[in-house]
Amino acid sequence: MQLLRFISINSLAITMLLGFACLTLFFSGFLDFPSAFSSISLLSKSGSNSLGAYGKWDSQVGCYQFRQKHAALMKNNGSVSVQDVFGEVKCSVMRMKHVSILVKGKTWLPDNLDNLYSCRCGLSCLWTKSPVLVDKPDALLFETTTPPLRRKYGDPLRVYLDLEPGRRRSGVEDIFISYHAKDDVQATYAGGLFHNNRNYQLSSSKNDDILVYWSSSRCLPRRNKIAKRLLSLLPHHSFGKCLNNVGGRNKALSLYPECVKFNPPKWWDHLHCAMSHYKFVLSIENTETESYVTEKLFYALDSGAVPIYFGAPNVWDFVPPHSIIDGTKYRSMEELASYVKALANDPIAYAEYHAWRRCGVLGNYQKTRAASLDTLPCRLCEAVSKRDGTNGTPF
Repeated sequence: MQLLRFISINSLAITMLLGFACLTLFFSGFLDFPSAFSSISLLSKSGSNSLGAYGKWDSQVGCYQFRQKHAALMKNNGSVSVQDVFGEVKCSVMRMKHVSILVKGKTWLPDNLDNLYSCRCGLSCLWTKSPVLVDKPDALLFETTTPPLRRKYGDPLRVYLDLEPGRRRSGVEDIFISYHAKDDVQATYAGGLFHNNRNYQLSSSKNDDILVYWSSSRCLPRRNKIAKRLLSLLPHHSFGKCLNNVGGRNKALSLYPECVKFNPPKWWDHLHCAMSHYKFVLSIENTETESYVTEKLFYALDSGAVPIYFGAPNVWDFVPPHSIIDGTKYRSMEELASYVKALANDPIAYAEYHAWRRCGVLGNYQKTRAASLDTLPCRLCEAVSKRDGTNGTPF
């Protein structure tokens, strides 16, 4: 009887010691059990906590060192790729106190731009697609249709917008808007109005098994070629139509049900939320054109992922310091894939790609956001006011 009691007591002690050891290993991070609140993917079930990685980076590097490292970029670095909309404005050159813009014809501009704005120098700006609200506009804005060939004295100014890579002028506009700083008014793809209706619920954990998110439904040969070469070297989820490997274009809605916003779901409402589960997002522009930096890159930044970017050669003039991986700077896809894998396994190095937003080191990104579609109404109204609207010289 005493022997049995001795064995029982020792078995209990051994069990307690083993349990204590497991708890110690778990809290030290050596053992990583899946959280009950982690998103469960049919193809990827493990994830690392982003907040934990940030904490490690804070203790080993920190914002002070990051700011010192990028001190030069925290100020205006002299780039001419983005118009300086922060510059001083002489209110005396404003010849109108109120400007109305009427958007004409089919356009990709979001409806949520329609509003009455209070701008600099006491200027009020009405931007609308409704002729009911503005029967005598000061300017007409066209995007997919050509403005009138002639403008008589008293007619509205003609504004033409083209955000496509070719940025072709209509040839008859008074004011031209594009993504390029050399044109009359610049509108970058940064900002929030391009994606106001998206689900912004972001995951606090990142997939460890599946590293890269990609989604494309325009299977352009050049873009497909780049994606196919890189993704063949990295574990990835490819949504959309092109190179799909998840079993359907709407698979993200079943992989991440928390990302569904509308009922019935829209193909685009889950975009940021789904991206946020991945450490990297592959962002490939349609063309490699100077200053043509589109929502493909800014969506990824907004989702809390690190973009792997192929596109504009001057992309660093538009993004925060140390925020993206420029795929064109690597000698081969194999070298790029090796770097991505190594970065994914280094929490400190990976967290540094997110330090810009945590430490307020934005660099030229401040100018990029300020020159975005979000601020276009006031900036266009200012340009119309300087030309005195319908009283300006006809062309």
